[in-house]
Amino acid sequence: MSATSPRTGARPSRRRAGLGRLAAGGALLTAVALLPWLSGNDPALTVLRARSADQDPSPAQLAAVREQLGLDKGPFAHLASWLSGLPRGDAGTSWVSGEAVLPQVTSAFAVSVTLMLGALVVTVAVAALLSARTLHLGSRRRLHRATGAIGIAVLAALPKFLLASLLATVCGVWLGWFPSSGWEGPASMVLPALALGIPSGAMIGGLLDQSLPAAFNEPWARTWHAHGFTPHQVARQALRRVVAGVLPQLLPTVVALVGGAVAVEKIFNIPGLGRLALDAAIAQDLPPLQTATLALILLGVAAGFLIHALRRALLGPALRDGALPALHAQALPRGRFTRWATPVCALALLALVTVGLFRDPLHVDTAARLLPPSAAHPLGSDALGRDLLARLGHGALRTLGTALAVTAVCTLTGLLLGMATQVGAGLTEVGSTMPAVLAGMLTTAVTGPSASGAALAVCLVGWTPYAAQTAALLEQERAGGHILASLSLGAGPGHLLRRHLLPAVLPPVVRNALLRLPTTVLVLASLGFLGLGEQPPTAEWGRLLSENQSYAELAPWTVLGPAGALVLLSVLALSGTDAVAVRSPASVRISRRPRHRAVQGDMAGRRVN
Repeated sequence: MSATSPRTGARPSRRRAGLGRLAAGGALLTAVALLPWLSGNDPALTVLRARSADQDPSPAQLAAVREQLGLDKGPFAHLASWLSGLPRGDAGTSWVSGEAVLPQVTSAFAVSVTLMLGALVVTVAVAALLSARTLHLGSRRRLHRATGAIGIAVLAALPKFLLASLLATVCGVWLGWFPSSGWEGPASMVLPALALGIPSGAMIGGLLDQSLPAAFNEPWARTWHAHGFTPHQVARQALRRVVAGVLPQLLPTVVALVGGAVAVEKIFNIPGLGRLALDAAIAQDLPPLQTATLALILLGVAAGFLIHALRRALLGPALRDGALPALHAQALPRGRFTRWATPVCALALLALVTVGLFRDPLHVDTAARLLPPSAAHPLGSDALGRDLLARLGHGALRTLGTALAVTAVCTLTGLLLGMATQVGAGLTEVGSTMPAVLAGMLTTAVTGPSASGAALAVCLVGWTPYAAQTAALLEQERAGGHILASLSLGAGPGHLLRRHLLPAVLPPVVRNALLRLPTTVLVLASLGFLGLGEQPPTAEWGRLLSENQSYAELAPWTVLGPAGALVLLSVLALSGTDAVAVRSPASVRISRRPRHRAVQGDMAGRRVN
């Protein structure tokens, strides 16, 4: 973890990153090739049932399928045969349908990329709206209070599959504004793009809103304002500083919009790549599954190169020449409404959980099916007549405990791999291409559908946002003049790590982890929705959302309880990000920087521009 110039060792670093991409891509394709054999089920039996739905095939039929597909040769022979055909444009034929794989994957990939572009437009628009107030006030030196985090918390905590069902019902069926199913033209893209883009935009907008005050507090911003630069010029320069740090978060977002939108694709009946990969994984149809995985890997690597180039273009010569001041969070006082909202949300969540713990979550009363909220059932009852408040309370510890453990593991893994920048970049690009659903299929093949298998699946893919953020923050911190000054004074790697690198990297990563805590719950819920996570009758918040999603139109209270609990959790998590910013050593150093670093910051602002 040396703090050398960005030019030093650039070629070996790129070579190691390329090796990391090849190693990670090869490992992922190998794991996919092993899926039928890892599951412990006979691949011939699974394929035959997918072909004809025959539940009791004869041994002769199974032997014929094994001979036809060459299953006795093992997974590695199939992988080598599939790889050898790729240079000729031959990705094999489907084991189930017998059709060529490449046209299927190409068509599904085109649909998913089109949907991704529409969702990206929504993501950027939502992020811009959520950070507009901070950008407007900060560019005019009138930013004295932190913006309200309630709206960000509500939008970020919206489950995508629940939002998709709501949009399909209200805007598609009731109002008839847009198609509620199928993929027939641009109008079919509107509702799924909104369902995917609104929560993602809230996440990116929250990160921008947290970073902008630090940019406006830099010495160059004060100097520009004193010299009469227009607010538009100051805002544009602040955006360049902040967007460069947020851009790496777009890599997992882009891939998730392509391969991780399986639940939304199922609700809107969209023939996308994620749905194709899920159907192929369930049927253990290896050729389309391997081809879809390869397409996601190539997309992730291409997106990684593009994001890296955009970051360097935004930061300009300051990053190259080691004249980029570190961007540290500024602690701003919160508004009165936000200060009161945090304890109110905490008390409301605590009251819901406490009261629910004194009720029986497994008692079934068929005479009380789908009852609205009442004195006997404060949150109503589900389709089996079980009390929703009881299930919400008993599922709190399991939900929060699993989400906190998964978030901690992902954050630590991301920090370690992000600090290994020479190899971690390639691993992050390839790791972010793996949808949680595919990871869930791989872990379910070994562990079976369970909470631990779903948690392991999220850990396999959830570290990538933190690794990307860590690598970007380290690159910017190492480009600061104070690092070179410390080296010239004889500082060693340990001193740089303790005094400069970790204080600059750890607080933003922890804030990102807290902001993503409700998202972790939602990812676990998505796996449960697809039958890969927590199994009934376990009371778990994600499970409550997934099993009651089909009754949202008839009995909306069945999903309002767990969705409201996720919103309360999101508000508390965002309050935790404010506490991290206030107690961060980096935020304290802002007011104690020597005068030569302030001058250096003014020079860096000019060099970036």
